[in-house]
Amino acid sequence: MERMQRERETIVHMIEMYCNLEHKQEELCESCAELKEYALFRLSKCPFQEKKPACQNCKIHCYKPDMKKQVKDVMRKSGPKMIWKHPYLAIMHIVDTFREAPDLPKRTKKKA
Repeated sequence: MERMQRERETIVHMIEMYCNLEHKQEELCESCAELKEYALFRLSKCPFQEKKPACQNCKIHCYKPDMKKQVKDVMRKSGPKMIWKHPYLAIMHIVDTFREAPDLPKRTKKKA
């Protein structure tokens, strides 16, 4: 499985588990659905793509502060349970935390 696909699956499962645990719903509530869409959008825009480190090791902080706080809460509450429900994704996420962040991509200047 490629890196970005695994990252998308991991965050989706974590948000679904969080919503089920915290909001006691089978379907995603509105705020969790919004967080999921935001996280997937941010992943699609990641300049590192397949070389992406774990977000905690990244040199670029691409989440808005309020969304970052929500994702941290999701990870804190659903992360430990991932090992039982999605062991491969949980282990690979841990492995990814050892991945060093690559150098920032060079920006190209557009000519007017």
